[in-house]
This record gives sequence, C-alpha cells and structure tokens, in this order.
Amino acid sequence: MKKFAIAAATATALTLTMANAAFAQSEATQAPLMLAAGEMTQAKEATSDTWITTKVKSDLVTEKGIPGTDIKVETNKGVVSLSSTTAVTESQKATAVAITKKIKGVKAVSADGLKAE
Repeated sequence: MKKFAIAAATATALTLTMANAAFAQSEATQAPLMLAAGEMTQAKEATSDTWITTKVKSDLVTEKGIPGTDIKVETNKGVVSLSSTTAVTESQKATAVAITKKIKGVKAVSADGLKAE
C-alpha cells in the first residue's frame, strides 16, 4: 500500500511538473497581443463618422420643412456629403447645410449632391 501511495504521489508530481513546463513554454512562444496605433485611430474615425452620420440624419429628419428622409448622408473623416434624388429648394439646401455644420465633429459639408429647384 505504501508503494502505491509513493508511486501515485510521484506520478502526480511529475505530471504537474511536465504540465507547468509545457504551459510556460506555450506562453513564451505566444506573441503579445498589441493594437497598432493606426488601427485604433481608424476605429475611432469610423465610430466618429458613424455617429456624425446618424446625428445629421436624425436632425434633418426632425427639422420641419426639410425632406430629411430623402436626403442621403455620408461622412468620411468628418467631411459630410449631402445628396438627394428629389429636388430641394435653395432655402432647404441652406438649412440642411447649416444644421449639419452645427454638429460636433463635422469638419466640412458638401451639398453638391443636393438637387436644387
């Protein structure tokens, strides 16, 4: 019985030692997980552009006198492009541009795609 206990203890100790060695070796060979600065900047820009687009669209839709549902909004690095397949008046176009310029994060507005009557 004593021999069995000693053998079991030895086997357990060897197993744990080998497991620790294998674990340590696999940790040493794994590359550290790092984010490149450029990838983080792109993610922030994409989030910011998405937020700007959503905010512009919601503000245009809720503004009376503007066909907000007909105006397409695209944002790239803070530059917002407004376009529409339906005609808008010069006043509606000016109002849409003014609303868009007031939104935080907007660097410039292009309304060349809005067809004016």
